Amino acid sequence: MDLLDVLLWMVWVWAVLACIWLLVWIGIDIFRDRELSGWAKAGWVIFLVLVPFIAALVYLIARGDSMAERERQRQADAMREHADYIRSVAGTSPSAEIDQAAGLLDAGVISREEFDALKAKSLA
Repeated sequence: MDLLDVLLWMVWVWAVLACIWLLVWIGIDIFRDRELSGWAKAGWVIFLVLVPFIAALVYLIARGDSMAERERQRQADAMREHADYIRSVAGTSPSAEIDQAAGLLDAGVISREEFDALKAKSLA
């Protein structure tokens, strides 16, 4: 086995892995798409299994733009959820905590002593 055989084998392995990755990515997109009905999803999957390369080409031509849009939307949703989570677990400023405690005091949920304790804790 000489160097050319090794290089051709590496190119062949890369091409096979790229094809598998493409088919998996298309399968993921099919099942994430909320616009497709169950029968349409089943049809695309059967098409992908029977003639994978033709099906992948047809899918990318027919639904490639919406595939990219769905991925952008999914990433935007994930970023928004992540930012919301960070805001929910991050500590608030002392003035915001005092303002929240004042709202509770005005609503009659806490007593004046509890408000003073929360205020002292926030300022400490």
